[in-house]
Amino acid sequence: MKNATFRQLRVFNEVARQLSFVRAAENLHLTPPAVTMQIKELESQIGMPLFDRSGKKVSLTTTGEYMVVYARKILALLKDAEDASARLQRAEIGLLTVGMVSTAKYFMMRMLSDFRARHAGVDIRVCTGNREQLIKMLQNNEVDIAVMGQPPSELQTRAEPFAAHPLVFVAACDHPLAGRDKLTADDLRPYEFIVREQGSGTRVAMHKFFTDQRVEPRLQMQVNSNETLKQAVMAGLGLGFVSLHTIGSELDHGQIAILDVHATPVFRVWNLVHTLSKVLSPVAEAFRYEMLEKGEQFLAKKFGHHLVLP
Repeated sequence: MKNATFRQLRVFNEVARQLSFVRAAENLHLTPPAVTMQIKELESQIGMPLFDRSGKKVSLTTTGEYMVVYARKILALLKDAEDASARLQRAEIGLLTVGMVSTAKYFMMRMLSDFRARHAGVDIRVCTGNREQLIKMLQNNEVDIAVMGQPPSELQTRAEPFAAHPLVFVAACDHPLAGRDKLTADDLRPYEFIVREQGSGTRVAMHKFFTDQRVEPRLQMQVNSNETLKQAVMAGLGLGFVSLHTIGSELDHGQIAILDVHATPVFRVWNLVHTLSKVLSPVAEAFRYEMLEKGEQFLAKKFGHHLVLP
């Protein structure tokens, strides 16, 4: 594949990431036929198919699974070279790729907007997912910096806390527990819970809380997003355990109630994480510096009035 181009490798990597020619085309700002052509040319270079196409379903072949590993290594090296060049030029232009757990999007979009206003030459790409998905993004060098709670122990990373992260129990405003003072974990025992999916950092934190309190919660429904969880709680389908940073709007409009439970809020921290092997570009370094300097103040101003400490 000595005649393969970086353009072909980028297209191949995006199709492999999305497992969709259409979504890859949208992300790359290309037409689906252009993406198909690039993949066919690369397959011609390799001499074997990279994808199985069955109707609208796309999957990697065995050859594709091997080749995507090498493609990502090549693209990562190329980006490191581009970042090194930018550093030598001391130019604050280029691409900043930020990964974040889905819970962080409730404040990170505003912080990214503020950063972009101060660095007009920067293009920003955002990747979201749960904790397990974000670890894979770091592992595959798909993001410059990740915003997450607990950093991964399975990777060599640099993790820097930038703000406190409170998690609270919530209920519908007309729930029997809403408005009651000094609840205990035992008071929650009779009620059903709406929970996030396995792999979610919020789910892990809730499990630890109940384990420490020696209470087995009644898990009624599992959902894959904070939005769905909030809607289910507000509809009276059960109690929830969420980041305070996801419910600011609902609290402002009196749509959801925080429960006054002993040993809550459960405090975690928000971390900025990147792999130790990652050479940060000037843009990424500037973003890192601003998050460490301004993150705590921003979150305290936006959410602090909702926080009732024991």
